[in-house]
Amino acid sequence: MSDMDEDGVLTDAEGEEETQAKEASGDEKVQVSHLTEETIRQGLSLLCRTGCGLEHTFIKLVLKDKGLNDIAAVSSYNHIRFLDVSNNHLTDLSPLASLTHLLWLKVDNNAVASFNGQPFAQLPFLQLLSMAGNQLTDIDGLAAPSLERLNLTELRGNQLDTTDGIDLPNLERLYLAQNVIKRLEGLEKLERLTVLHLRDNQLDSVKGLSAGMKCLQYLNVRGNAIADENALQSLSLVSTTLQALVLSENPLVESSDYRVSVLTFLPELEQLDKDPVTPEERAQAWERIKELKEEEIPEP
Repeated sequence: MSDMDEDGVLTDAEGEEETQAKEASGDEKVQVSHLTEETIRQGLSLLCRTGCGLEHTFIKLVLKDKGLNDIAAVSSYNHIRFLDVSNNHLTDLSPLASLTHLLWLKVDNNAVASFNGQPFAQLPFLQLLSMAGNQLTDIDGLAAPSLERLNLTELRGNQLDTTDGIDLPNLERLYLAQNVIKRLEGLEKLERLTVLHLRDNQLDSVKGLSAGMKCLQYLNVRGNAIADENALQSLSLVSTTLQALVLSENPLVESSDYRVSVLTFLPELEQLDKDPVTPEERAQAWERIKELKEEEIPEP
């Protein structure tokens, strides 16, 4: 299972971000509680110098699995840099607005339904945000000036059907696996994005990829509904940077020559579905590209 480490690094296996959802039995009454100072003291760790360097304070706070439905008491702990409030019952994150030193935040498996009204735009140094398994249906209202990595992987509730609304120019990694995304929109704003993870959605095309995505190196669309090689044409817009593509578990891969078909759009691709591109495949792709160009030349 992937996680963020203490240095704020979002660790992941082969680019895949998955979060274990906490299941509650149907006949078990959900216990909710308010955040207390005692609970906060028990969750503090990672002593660090602050201010002029003469003072020390704890900068990491873990409040996982506490049954919390509010976190108002955390607002006075403005030196916190790493906060994990996963596996609770939170809908309102506004008390975090005063945590202006926050670098990374995990809110996995809560009940947040919208980004509107949340305090991310007030967190000037927030670089990593994970909100897997909430109840998000869109990304409207998401703003965070320094955000570099965003994980909205669905395990138990998020139902995003489009990528539109992600106006995060500093974002480098975006994890949107296991939603119900049917179309790619608004990606031209993500000029620094290197990783785009869209496994297990409902895409039948990669239309929406943009030449403005000047840094994209890894794209995962495993387990979608891409059935025709023509649905891959937009890959050519990122062909100069894309190094690895995961396309397995799409209907297209049932075709015996699908790898060569992909390479006609991405002739410089290094890895396809975890297997390196062979010199033979690349040569076949270049031959096909040559044939297609000759077909486009009108007869005199």
